[in-house]
Amino acid sequence: MGKKKNLTPVQQQYQQLEQKHEIKRPVWKNCLNAFWVGGLICAVGQAITYFYIYFFDFTEQTAGNPTVATMIFISMLLTGFGVYDHIGQFGGAGSAVPVTGFGNSVIAAAIEHRTEGFVLGVGGNMFKLAGSVILFGVFAAFIVALIKTLWTMMGVL
Repeated sequence: MGKKKNLTPVQQQYQQLEQKHEIKRPVWKNCLNAFWVGGLICAVGQAITYFYIYFFDFTEQTAGNPTVATMIFISMLLTGFGVYDHIGQFGGAGSAVPVTGFGNSVIAAAIEHRTEGFVLGVGGNMFKLAGSVILFGVFAAFIVALIKTLWTMMGVL
C-alpha cells in the first residue's frame, strides 16, 4: 500500500478490488468489548480478594497471592471446559491481558498436546508460550530490583 507508484496496472486493479471486498473491522465495538470483559475479570478478582480478606483474615497486601492463584485456577478450569475460548473470542485482549490470560495459555498448550503423552506432550509443551512470559517477568523484576538497589546505595531513594 505504501509503494503505489511501482505497481503495474493489473496490481493496482487487484488492490482496488481487494479494498472493495475487505471486511471492515468494528474497532470501536471490539475495544468496548475488551474494556468491559477485562473490567469484569478484574471485578471478579477484586471480589475474590475481598473474600480472602473477610473470611481468611488476610490483609490487602497478603490477599494478592491467593487471589492471583485462584484467578489462574478459574481460567484453567474454564479453558478445560471450553468456556474461556468463547470469552476470548468475544472479549479479545480484555481476556488475554489480565492474569487469566496466562492461565489460559498454559492449559491450552497442555490440552493441545495431551495426545503425545503426559511427559513429552503435556509437560514439554505446557510452558511453551507462558515460559517466555515467566522468563520476561523474572528478568524484568531482577532489573528493577537491581536499579532500586543501586539507587538506594547511591542515596537517591
